[in-house]
Amino acid sequence: MTQHHTSATTPNEADWWRQAVIYQVYPRSFADSDGDGLGDIAGVTSRLPHLADLGVDAVWLSPFYPSELADGGYDVADYRDVDPRLGTLDDFDAMVAAAHGLGLKIMVDIVPNHSSDQHRWFQEALAAGPGSAARERYVFREGKGEHGELPPTDWPSSFGGPAWTRVADGQWYLHLYAPEQPDFNWENPEVREDFHTTLRFWSDRGVSGFRIDVAHGLAKDLREPLRDLGEARSYQPDALPEDGSHPLWDRDAVHEIYRGWRQVFDSYDPPRFAVAEAWVRASRRAAYASPGGLGQAFNFDFLGARLDAPEMRATIDSALAGARSAGATSTWVLSNHDVVRHPSRYALPDGYTKSDIEAWLLTDGQNPVPDRELGLRKARAAALLMLALPGSAYVYQGEELGLPEVADLARDELRDPMWVRSGGRVKGRDGCRVPLPWTRDGAAFGFGTGGSWLPQPADWGTYAADVQRGDKDSVLELYRAALRLRRALVRDETLEWVGTDPGLLHFTRADGWHTVSNLSGEPAPLPPGEVLLVSAPLADDQLPPWSTVWLRSENRA
Repeated sequence: MTQHHTSATTPNEADWWRQAVIYQVYPRSFADSDGDGLGDIAGVTSRLPHLADLGVDAVWLSPFYPSELADGGYDVADYRDVDPRLGTLDDFDAMVAAAHGLGLKIMVDIVPNHSSDQHRWFQEALAAGPGSAARERYVFREGKGEHGELPPTDWPSSFGGPAWTRVADGQWYLHLYAPEQPDFNWENPEVREDFHTTLRFWSDRGVSGFRIDVAHGLAKDLREPLRDLGEARSYQPDALPEDGSHPLWDRDAVHEIYRGWRQVFDSYDPPRFAVAEAWVRASRRAAYASPGGLGQAFNFDFLGARLDAPEMRATIDSALAGARSAGATSTWVLSNHDVVRHPSRYALPDGYTKSDIEAWLLTDGQNPVPDRELGLRKARAAALLMLALPGSAYVYQGEELGLPEVADLARDELRDPMWVRSGGRVKGRDGCRVPLPWTRDGAAFGFGTGGSWLPQPADWGTYAADVQRGDKDSVLELYRAALRLRRALVRDETLEWVGTDPGLLHFTRADGWHTVSNLSGEPAPLPPGEVLLVSAPLADDQLPPWSTVWLRSENRA
């Protein structure tokens, strides 16, 4: 039965996001209402009761805009419409109304660094030619070499290859991602004002918040002559300069743009919320999360940390300190649409790096053979750890079902541009985007009646929502119980560490709520108190390996 709830988790409605649980929907893979194999907006609406029953506060939709899908919808052709394959604006409005009726808020993705090459503005720029006002909305330059045949700089694309593509009249345009994703020129006032219009457009339709894609990439040093990067060509956060002097990423000027956005957000009551996807040094993350800027920034250090007590504790301390310095709350993420799902990451040997995981994907998940049982056990422990931390928890679709990565997608089924652009060195992100299983049986396991745009594994039905619902030992019921308890237990944003055992992560929050994670291969003594929830069965007052327990102390305040 659907449990209706209020989405605010703090007394102040304007601060609803500070302790919220936000569920990420990748629309093309969530639910298909019309049987064309592609998830759609009406499909999202049909499954909102599942999310209300789960107990989340808000639903964040990855891009659903008109797109040629050169990058999974992150190549946007029109920022103020719905892709016809996914529905209409009327469908969107109906979804928002249904969500609000269930006590859920809606967030949407904004992709401001680049558009699709099919965007009206870019088509105008191609037609208008060099020196035109239309080209000033993007970054067009003459090439180097005797006949301009060389790219203007050595800047690389994040998807592999150069970040410049030449057009018929000889000029080159900048794209820090795929060639189908030309970068905007954010020094152009028309670009800035158009995005203000977009933010108002969705806010006026009842959207409560925005996730900002590539938030650290908008401001670029476009002074002539453009600077080559030379040896400093890495875009990894820790390779970026501390002083914001990189020509492309995390420049101080980007915050002026977001101060303008904040004025738009604050013109609504309650103010609209935003979270930055900013791959920057931890020391520079707070600027994106400031009250005068976007308000919150993703912290991916937690996602990347090993399930190791000292490493996790250091990561949590750093995240909380950074959020406090910004006047924000931290964000906790275990999976999203860009990374290998965490039950599969945890199923690989401890200490596997990002490049190791990419190499594992290239073997179709066969080398090394993942320990699925251990991976799921660790994933359950990590979920209870994450959901007990102060701040916003972001849950990726299917995470509540314990879905693993689909590592064995055939090469001819891959859709991610990373596969082609990397020359086959990186398999890409399709394995975490395979459409969800809703039912054990039936076409596409309940995703839709017409198959699915990415093939689902034959055993996908064993993870289905209808199989897990009511099974007290299932991942789904663990998440439902955790979110129900979290709503009752959250009183403030404090956290206090208990003990220093190298295998345990033990902290307490208000009202005597204790969380203990045994992140080791040996059992550990169970602290005294009332057991509220545990990720794995207890035995003889012992917390088993790779498990987390929530307790309430008997002498709580």
